[in-house]
Amino acid sequence: MAQRTILFADNPILREKSRRVPRPTEEIRELIQDMRETMRAARGVGLAAVQIGVPLRLIVVEIPEDMDDPDAGASLALINPELVRASRETEEGVEGCLSVPGWAGYVPRSVEVVVKGMDPQGKPVRLKARGYLARVLQHEIDHTNGVLFIDRATEVWPVEEGEEEQEEVRAAAGRV
Repeated sequence: MAQRTILFADNPILREKSRRVPRPTEEIRELIQDMRETMRAARGVGLAAVQIGVPLRLIVVEIPEDMDDPDAGASLALINPELVRASRETEEGVEGCLSVPGWAGYVPRSVEVVVKGMDPQGKPVRLKARGYLARVLQHEIDHTNGVLFIDRATEVWPVEEGEEEQEEVRAAAGRV
């Protein structure tokens, strides 16, 4: 496992649509471990492979265990994640991003989504998510399509660098 460098918003690779992963390999599983290590070191809750310069449709998500949320403690890696369905009901919430250091903002997202993809062993996955997990999944899937949260934000504001996603966690937990 190795910690990787996270790309910032001015890097053009973040604006490209990521390529599908043909099949999970040992190399892909190692990349997933690197992504988890990188995300944890940066105190993030989600990371797309493109954020570390690998333009593949691959995301990792970890919802903090200490949140008062039904999905607290959820940890997943999805290969070729795809948003299958999104509720019409939306909610504006606070988001931050490891690729947009020093900024957070309000972003409207669907309250409930259905996402499909593959797990690291290649087994099909289909999951229904509400609330914070739904928000994080939408954010990370956006990355695989070349979209950053600032593209969808209705308002942004500066935060202390390194606190972008922690601002999001605090808001989701009702601590802001």
